Amino acid sequence: MSREASWFGQPRGLTILFLTNMWEQFSYFGMRALLVYYMTTTLLFDQEKASSTYGFYTALAYFTPIIGGTIADRWLGKKRAVTIGASIMAAGHFMMAFEPLFYPALATIAIGNGLFLPTLPSQINDLYGPDDARRPWAYNVYYVGVNVGAFLAPLICGYLGETYGWHWGFGAAGVGMMLGLVIYLAGGRYLPPEREPQVATPVRRSRGRETIYLLLGIGLAVTVFRGAYEQIGNTIALWMRDDVDRLAGGFEIPATWFFSLNPLLVMAVTPLLLARWKRQAAAGRELSVMQKMATGALLVGLSYALLAAAELLSGEARASWLWLLAFMCVFTLGELYILPNGLGIFARLAPPKLGASTVAAWYLAIFSGSLAAGQVGRLWSRVDQPTFFLMMTGIAAVAAGLLLLLDRPARRVVAANELQKGESA
Repeated sequence: MSREASWFGQPRGLTILFLTNMWEQFSYFGMRALLVYYMTTTLLFDQEKASSTYGFYTALAYFTPIIGGTIADRWLGKKRAVTIGASIMAAGHFMMAFEPLFYPALATIAIGNGLFLPTLPSQINDLYGPDDARRPWAYNVYYVGVNVGAFLAPLICGYLGETYGWHWGFGAAGVGMMLGLVIYLAGGRYLPPEREPQVATPVRRSRGRETIYLLLGIGLAVTVFRGAYEQIGNTIALWMRDDVDRLAGGFEIPATWFFSLNPLLVMAVTPLLLARWKRQAAAGRELSVMQKMATGALLVGLSYALLAAAELLSGEARASWLWLLAFMCVFTLGELYILPNGLGIFARLAPPKLGASTVAAWYLAIFSGSLAAGQVGRLWSRVDQPTFFLMMTGIAAVAAGLLLLLDRPARRVVAANELQKGESA
């Protein structure tokens, strides 16, 4: 794509993908903000069953992209897959408004997500040439779109759900999904064309095998990390509702509103973080991808250590919401270091014509991590809260160690991959 055809200094297609993903994330996080509360208050699930259901649903939502990415690459194409997937997801969100359709609705959303999720971000790389200096930052810009939707979702869906009934909140999530689909279809002319089948530049077998091993290693580390990270919508939701003093100036802040803190901080911190990384790159001091991801895992671990301190210092009283604010600040900074960089390295190492399938492999790690998080969350009812939070710190630290072990091979594989793309351009 030409550098002249740009909005906000980036290709116009990135804005379309940004906005499409923003509304998809609005629908996902709007439903997620209500899900555990809905199960424990309306469906009368106990905590362990709600935790397992939450874990299985989020895991399924990230398992279906493995199949959906292959279908998109081989048969549907990326644009058709996004359109079909978004339509199915919207139907699933509207089904959530009816209690008897609870499980079919979750399955429908997961199926649509399988087509949508890997094919949308896999179009980002096609917007840039191999020598375009804007490409390394594109996934962080795109990640802001994720969080604009995630910021609005608890405020709108959460408010409607808690005030007027859960079904109004679920319905609003469906409307958000439809808006994303309309934007994607209207902005189709700005998106990269579907690539025709082509003969790829021969790659040494050892290099291809090394790339696969690297992605598997990253996937394992991210699986461990998600065991702690995914508690944000599971046990942390229960802690916010039951164990945090949410009074501010005589007003009790709705528990779902605190979910907006994370995406709000993402939007505020991302430009500052990108500017810092650019300065470090110019000075030759920028951290490698694996070092950034490991830093992110350690920061998330630190955020859980703060919650352990909050519980120990609060004693029998509820913890102040200021502890929750501190947790969200550190947690979000860690998230920005690890998740956009993880998605970016999977997309950058994707072979020709296998972009969606390779991005789907990233979601395989999220699938396994979400499944693990659901089971880890069951411990919430079995151990005291400081112990639980410190266990999350330990899980995140293990993930950081695994990522640091992958630093040297990752540098080698990324450099070889960039060289190959430059030669074939």
